[in-house]
Order: sequence, then C-alpha cells, then structure tokens
Amino acid sequence: MSKTNHAQWSSRFSFILAATGSAVGLGNIWKFPYMVGQSGGAAFVLVYLLCIFLIGLPILVTEWMLGRRGQSNPVTTMSKVAHSAGRTRAWALVGVSGVLGAFLILSFYSVIGGWSLYYTLGSVSGDFAGQSADGIGELFSGMLASPGLLLMWHSIFMLLVIGIVARGVTKGLEGAVNIMMPALALLLVVLIGYGMTTGHFGEAVAYLFNPDWSKLSGETVLAALGHAFFTLSLGMGIMLAYGSYLGQEVNLIKTARTVVIMDTVIALGAGLAIFPIVFANNLDLASGPSLIFVTLPVAFGNIGGGTILGLLFFVLLTFAALTSAISLLEPVTEFLEERTPLSRAPAAIVAGLAAWALGIAALLSFNLWSDFTVVGLGVFDLLDKLTSKFMLPLTGLGAVVFAAWFLNRDEVRKDLELSDSGFTLWTLLTRFVAPIGVLVVFIASL
Repeated sequence: MSKTNHAQWSSRFSFILAATGSAVGLGNIWKFPYMVGQSGGAAFVLVYLLCIFLIGLPILVTEWMLGRRGQSNPVTTMSKVAHSAGRTRAWALVGVSGVLGAFLILSFYSVIGGWSLYYTLGSVSGDFAGQSADGIGELFSGMLASPGLLLMWHSIFMLLVIGIVARGVTKGLEGAVNIMMPALALLLVVLIGYGMTTGHFGEAVAYLFNPDWSKLSGETVLAALGHAFFTLSLGMGIMLAYGSYLGQEVNLIKTARTVVIMDTVIALGAGLAIFPIVFANNLDLASGPSLIFVTLPVAFGNIGGGTILGLLFFVLLTFAALTSAISLLEPVTEFLEERTPLSRAPAAIVAGLAAWALGIAALLSFNLWSDFTVVGLGVFDLLDKLTSKFMLPLTGLGAVVFAAWFLNRDEVRKDLELSDSGFTLWTLLTRFVAPIGVLVVFIASL
C-alpha cells in the first residue's frame, strides 16, 4: 500500500515532455547518429522507423496502461494488476526486473553523464582549440585513465539527478523537463542552423533520407530493431512508473504517438546537426561511440566559432543525459518511497547513493580495475551487456505478453479507446509482432 496519495502529472503536456525526455537520452544524441553512420544511412533510418511503430509503440502503451491501472511503483503495480485479473502475483517479477534494470543502468549511465559535463567544461576552457585527432584522443584516454577525474564528474552528475528526483513529480521531474526539453530543442535548432552554413547540409540530408538498400543486411535490421526498443526507455520500469502518475483522461495511444514522433525527430535532428560538421571536416562517420567524444571535438577545435558550438553541443548532450537519468532514478525512488518507511527525498538519496557507489566500480574498470573481469568483461561493459541484452528485453517481453494474453480484452479495449478494427490491429501487434520482434533481438544478441 502507498503511504500517501499517489502523485499525478499536472498536465498531459508535462507528461509528454517527461516521457520524451526519458526517451531522448544519450541514445539519440550519441548512439543513433553513429549507428546510422555504421549502418549505411537512410535504409537503416527507414527500418528503424518501421520497428519503432510496430514494436516500440505497442510496448510503450502497454507499460503506461499497466502503470496507470496499478497507480503504484512497478513491482506493486504488476502484483496488483495480476491479482485483480485473477493471475498469479509472480508477475510482480516483471516489475522487479524493471526497477533493478533501471538501477543498474543509472550506475554506469551517470559515468557517461560525467564525461559530458567534463567535455562541457573543456569546450569553455578551450581544451579542443587547434587539437588534432590524436590530441583529442589523448584527452579522452587521459580522462578515462584518471579515477579521480571520473569520480568527481560522476559524483557531480549524480548529485544533480538526486536533487531533481528528490523534489517529487511536479516540482522535480516536471520542473526539470519543462526547462530542459525546450532548451534541448532550441540548442538542436541552433546546431542544425550552423550545419546549414557548412556547405555540406544537403549531403547530410541525402545521407539520412536517401536509402541505399544495398547496405541493408540482417545485422542492420537487428540493430534497428534493438535501438527502436531501447530508445523509448522500455523494459526499465520507467514507463510503468511514469504511467502510474497518469489520470484516466489521457489517451494513451495518441500520447505515445506524440512521444515517438518527438523522440524520432530529435534523433534525426541530431544527425542533421552532427553530419554536416563531420562531412565538412572529412571526419570518419563510422567511428562508433568515439564520434561524439573524439571526432566532433576535433571539428569544434578547428573551425570558426568552434568554442561556442562545442559548448552548445555538450550542454545539449548533458541535458539529454540528465532527462534520461532522472527517469532511471524515478522507479527505484518510487519503490523505496512506497515499500519502506522512507519519504520522497530520503528515498531518492538512498537510491542515488547506491547507484553512485556501483558507478564507482564501473568507472574504475577503465583504469585501476581494468584487469578485473567477469566472463571476460569489465564492470562497465558487464552492467551494459547484462541490462541491454538480458534484463530490458525480457522485462519488456513480460509486460507485453501479460497485457496481451492475460488481461480482460474488453477492459484493455476500453482503456485504449479503440474501434473494432483498431483493437484487432492492436491485438495482432501485442500478441505476435512485438513479442516476436523482442525475442528475435534477444536471441540474436546472445
């Protein structure tokens, strides 16, 4: 039982911003552009969009629907909803996996958030000015080799996250996203505007939107399928938690469509901001994660106005990291707040400090503990693989299978406000298409 009246979003718009903020993380600004770069451009983008609407959107709506029904933390929600449907309370394990997954991801996500803060400062202090690729590479390697530096920025980032979540749903989560999401959109528009002046904007547009089907392989389709699932914060307990603050007046499918469109527009916008700079400076598009932390700073350090441009970009990256990180801390905080004697602020502090402590082990895997491995992986990579390849797909699969096969169909249809044909399509997607898609990603990743 909840100790207090359960919090609610103050408006549908605030909820859309919060859900989009969760979805728009480093995955959009960092991972999506380099995946497009490695996977042949527009063909990948089109497959990704198809996967988002066939798999991502149904699971997103399912998690919101379950959360709204339960009006509690993800664990209690799954237990409650299963019991009321005459099913075993063991379905609560879906909630347990989600909350635990969010906690584990936050621990290493905060380390990357710290990198973003470090680079924001570096862009202000002129660390990139006149640097070659080797020079920036050494800067990045030097940061990873310094446990003290990584610990300081990881700690600052986590303090910001705890401070926001401790203030609650309306003052904390809503207050943060109501400022950061419009600011993020504005920064992106400014960076795209700069991209238009490079003389390579048309090349970037063609790269993103003219498909080269010869580059499409089974591996590319799998990458698109996997990213479509992960970009929307599915299987992490986040959307179950966010759904628990929703009122019945919100149309879930229309709202999900808005969030998916905004998330995708920002991901494509990041490509339009990054690719013109990459093309203009003859940089390597397929350089993987180092595209953001090595390749782009080289460009910022060697172009007119690069200091301001670099600052804008890394502030954008930091905002994206923060809006996702607060959503990762939320389900853990909500669980502690409702299932222990702790009130909101202490629950956020306890959850945040525990994730911070695990994050120390993750950051040490780049330096002092680099020789320590479990199944051949350092702590950082182990946490990443454990969550992305196992916990998230299985949690998302559990939620959609439960809702599609074990809930009363008439009640689900009423919840989603669907016509006969709409509900038939919904049933097809949630019973077959989405679960099979998730299973394919899961098996392939093994």
